[in-house]
Amino acid sequence: MSATAVLARASRGVCSRGALNSFRTQDVAAARRTSAMSALARYYASKSYPSHTVISMPALSPTMTAGNIGSWAKNPGDALAPGDVLVEIETDKAQMDFEFQEEGVLAKILKESGAKDVAVGNPIAVYVEDANDVEAFADFTVEDAGGDKAKPATDSKKGQEDAEASEAPSSSSSSAPAPKEEAPAAKESESTGERLQTALERDPSVSPAAKKLALEKGVPIGQVKGSGPGGRVTKQDIEKFTPAAAAAPAASGPAAAAYEDTEATSMRKTIASRLTQSFNQNPHFFVSSTVSVGKLLKLRAALNADANGAYKLSVNDLLIKAVAVAAKKVPAANSSWREENGKVFVRKNNVVDVSVAVATPSGLMTPIVKNVNGSGLESISAQIKDLGKRARDGKLKPEEYQGGTITISNMGMNPAIDRFTAIINPPQSTIVAVGAVKKVAVPTEDEEGFEWDEQIVLTASFDHKVVDGAVGGEFMRELKNVVENPLNMVL
Repeated sequence: MSATAVLARASRGVCSRGALNSFRTQDVAAARRTSAMSALARYYASKSYPSHTVISMPALSPTMTAGNIGSWAKNPGDALAPGDVLVEIETDKAQMDFEFQEEGVLAKILKESGAKDVAVGNPIAVYVEDANDVEAFADFTVEDAGGDKAKPATDSKKGQEDAEASEAPSSSSSSAPAPKEEAPAAKESESTGERLQTALERDPSVSPAAKKLALEKGVPIGQVKGSGPGGRVTKQDIEKFTPAAAAAPAASGPAAAAYEDTEATSMRKTIASRLTQSFNQNPHFFVSSTVSVGKLLKLRAALNADANGAYKLSVNDLLIKAVAVAAKKVPAANSSWREENGKVFVRKNNVVDVSVAVATPSGLMTPIVKNVNGSGLESISAQIKDLGKRARDGKLKPEEYQGGTITISNMGMNPAIDRFTAIINPPQSTIVAVGAVKKVAVPTEDEEGFEWDEQIVLTASFDHKVVDGAVGGEFMRELKNVVENPLNMVL
């Protein structure tokens, strides 16, 4: 076959499937030339194989540089169609399905379930158009696909939008990484060959409900014998677990371990990095206010009584609405600090999208209730229930937890918490921390006696680059006013 024919054949294959192997730049012609030469190199390296296309690790979130391989939904020889789920991939935030967008037949899996830290762009599988060609790829390896690329090192000088928790990097930002072709480097796979264990912490032998209950009860899952299919630990196993009596130490036996190390998950590493960066780079200041919630609780009870089971509002639902109302009245609290294209500016958001902190078995997530000012309480409540469930199951999409304008973190379900301070969720400038409702004796209007009032302490953390002290105080005054007079929410 002539070199011209080979190049034409490679170009056709890449033009139709380039999205599976690389991100296109704005210069489409340059991208096609680069992809074509890459395919040509693979053709010469693996010229004994029939025509095929390499499937690379996709970037399923804007901040994803590597991922872990979960369970494969397809096996070699299975037909592939647009929209089919090919494999589960664990990103830095969640477990996500990789949906295939081409037609063909899966010929070879190059990264087995359980493979960790597979860099974006590295080969993970091969597919062909003719099912009769599948057998020819039995011995096909990663090296035949061009080899693994080294995982990109984190650039400490990258802009805030790429490194911070609430928003993905803007395409116009100077911090957005430019496309760059790296020389392929052989890398020994770290895969154990085993199935990825759980959606978020790679432990499929434990159901999500069992994991949550074990965390609440402090039960060491490693000591629980599962009774479910394949030894899966169920919620009932956690409830029935009884710690074994500690054996008397033998006179000459080794001493019991003084501690136990647990490897940090990808999500835990991301949370640690971003919160540390937020606290170090954003000058926090805190403002607290004691707020009466008696009227708000009565309004909640009245609305729930009239719902006829259609919905059930929580205190948090009403507080989310209150935060949005206050943010609309004090726009600085709904603004963010920006550094883009060599310019520094403050962006005032005209829509209030409230990020809501949700505790999950693997760490804190902040799903977003969008356009809260334009939503009713019933809609807000329904969104929170849906987002919270999917956050705990690790099923949120990136756009559902990136891009909020202000955050609320509520620990009021724990009666031991009077108040706390929260770390800002960049690039946002405000986060409101909510303590538990407490009954407090307050003087009557005639000051001749006392009556019981239900109160909470709200503490807002502000980024002093965006919000001045007096402005932060004004926001807290507006928030206190709307919570103590909740009918203002519907005006």
